[in-house]
Amino acid sequence: MSTALKPTRRIITVDDDEGKSVAIADGPTPDVRTDPARPGYTSERIWVASSSPHRIGAFHDTATQPHTIEPPRGGSVCRIVTFPPENSYRGKVGAAEVQAFFAAMGSPQASTYAPNAPHPYMQKTRTLDFCLVLEGEITLVLDTAEVHLKAGDTVVQRGTNHAWSNRSDRPCRIAFSLHDGAP
Repeated sequence: MSTALKPTRRIITVDDDEGKSVAIADGPTPDVRTDPARPGYTSERIWVASSSPHRIGAFHDTATQPHTIEPPRGGSVCRIVTFPPENSYRGKVGAAEVQAFFAAMGSPQASTYAPNAPHPYMQKTRTLDFCLVLEGEITLVLDTAEVHLKAGDTVVQRGTNHAWSNRSDRPCRIAFSLHDGAP
C-alpha cells in the first residue's frame, strides 16, 4: 500500500472585468521540488508575495518566480511540504546530499549542516514562519530540545535553527507561511 499523498489542490481567485470574483486556476501548483536523498519529500510552492501589503491588481502567477526557501525581501511565501518517514534515508544522508538539496531549493545559505548537529537538515532563515501540521506526525528539532507535533498543531518559528524529523511510518504534510524578518 502506497503512503504517498496526492498533490495539493491550488485555487486562485481574481475579480473579472465586472468586479465579480472568479476562480482562474484549479489544480496542482507548477512549482514542486523533491529531494533525491529523501524519497517522498515534496515542497509545493503555492504563492509568493513580493511585498507587504501585496498589490492585488493584475494577475500573474508568482509560483513561477525563481525558487528560494525564503520569501523575497519584504514579502512572503506559502508552501505545502510533505516529509517522508526518515527510516528510509536516516544514516544515508551526509553533507553532500544536504548541500545539494539546499542548492536546488535556491537557498544554500539556509543550511546549518554539521556532522554533530541533532539532524542533518538543520536550517536557519531570517523569517517568521507560521506552520500548521495538516496530516501525520513530526518532531520539530531545535538546538536544545525536540517537540512532537500532530495534525492540527501549530508552530510559530521565529528565525531559529531547526529541522523537521518524521519518525513515524507515514508521510507528514505541513503548511508553511514564511514572512521576511529582520534581526
